Amino acid sequence: MIINTGMRTDIPAFYSKWLLNRIKEGFVYVRNPYYKEQVTRYSLSPDVVDCLAFCTKNPHPLISHLNELDKYNQFWFVTITPYGKDIELNVPDKKLVIEDFKILSNHIGVDSVALRYDPIFINEKFDVKMHIKCFKKLCENLKGYTHDCTISFLDLYEKVKRNAPDLRPPNEEEQRQIAKEFAVIGKENNITIHGCCEKEFLRDYGVDITGCMSQEIVEKAIHNKLHIQRKQSQRPICNCVLGNDIGVYNTCPHLCKYCYANANSALVKENVKKHNSNSPFLIGNLEEGDKITEANQKSWIKEESSQISIF
Repeated sequence: MIINTGMRTDIPAFYSKWLLNRIKEGFVYVRNPYYKEQVTRYSLSPDVVDCLAFCTKNPHPLISHLNELDKYNQFWFVTITPYGKDIELNVPDKKLVIEDFKILSNHIGVDSVALRYDPIFINEKFDVKMHIKCFKKLCENLKGYTHDCTISFLDLYEKVKRNAPDLRPPNEEEQRQIAKEFAVIGKENNITIHGCCEKEFLRDYGVDITGCMSQEIVEKAIHNKLHIQRKQSQRPICNCVLGNDIGVYNTCPHLCKYCYANANSALVKENVKKHNSNSPFLIGNLEEGDKITEANQKSWIKEESSQISIF
């Protein structure tokens, strides 16, 4: 199975000590975000965790601990955008993130680290030409350190409309221009461009829309074939193998204006105060009435049948 750490918050950036403690303990408790008393206990044993997946804007806190993660197959998304502090309040200098990306790639392998350039939005500063210019420079910097990049266009969830009224998604014509130019830039730098839950027409410009964390991508990252009976996806259009996420919504102090996982900054600050790096929960502890269920976990890695010759 896959343990995912990055769909609800940024664990490497803000909760790396907690994660390392959970790995040492060998398990984690995850509270159901919709039914609070339902708690799932996940084993973190490499015997059942076929891939430990990350999605982060700042891998730096874990860079000095990569050896402690070596017992796991891994897949990392590192999100790098050209936006400033007015959009991504607490994201570090992108030059430093790029350098950490390179260190990560050298350590775990080029197929196990992918770039995310998303969400793509339009505002007064970032039009289509600016995105193309920034993306070209970024890919040239990362040439040889990744073979995959995922892009997506801004989704206007209600919380995004509320927190970022000055941002808008590119219209269809702008999306076509971006897809066309990004695919060319990707080809020049040996990077395949993947679309995350985007429209079919992107395929016409050379964008792979079969998924950003598809079974094929994960298998390439971990150098093993997987036998997955049921794929777990957020949306019907999604073809990705997302696994089980151990994060918590409303806990990411990056405080990006476009974030779908945070409702507002006040709630994030309130939740962060409840974090205890020694707790089996990312936020808080066991509460009265909690019902703990052991996750049904097993490895998805295909066992190669041995062929014995009899002479």
